[in-house]
Amino acid sequence: MNPNVDLYLSEAGKWREETEQLRRILLDCSLTEELKWGKPCYTYENTNIVVIQGFKEYCALLFFKGYMLKDPHDILKKTGKNTRVGRQFRFTSIQEIVENESNIKVYIHEAIEVEKSGLKVELNDNTELNMPDELQHKLDELPALKTAFKALTPGRQRGYIIYFSAPKQSGTRQNRVIKCIDRILNGRGLNDRDRAI
Repeated sequence: MNPNVDLYLSEAGKWREETEQLRRILLDCSLTEELKWGKPCYTYENTNIVVIQGFKEYCALLFFKGYMLKDPHDILKKTGKNTRVGRQFRFTSIQEIVENESNIKVYIHEAIEVEKSGLKVELNDNTELNMPDELQHKLDELPALKTAFKALTPGRQRGYIIYFSAPKQSGTRQNRVIKCIDRILNGRGLNDRDRAI
């Protein structure tokens, strides 16, 4: 048990009981407990396997390589329409967790086996995204922005392109690009939390 997770639980709100139950199950599966991104995260040989998440309507186990799991009961859910790798096992009550404990352990053990086997994430990148004109103009206009954007991980670049491309009106796309310039220059992805200095 990681004392940082103990502290997290002492301040937890709505999903405290559920998180404690999930924690017990995860620790029973011989995973190492850490606190990452402000959430209880469970690793195997320093590789992220699963993180406990709490949302307004449900709590979840997010499997980092969830798309590689067999999921015979069709339990795992994508977190968004553009999610490519992670998958969630969602719960709305402690009873649901207790009733699904054996299933949860099956998914955890399979996720560990995926790591042990050395399977790598291979994504079909044939679904190339088109760079929105508004972003391309800013990249051409500001060389430092272009350098910073190219230095981002492919996933962060993809996140920005999807976000900038979504609005129908060019003015809205342009405003989104302008609002994100500082984030890109600082090497942060669209959904990265601002770090306290």
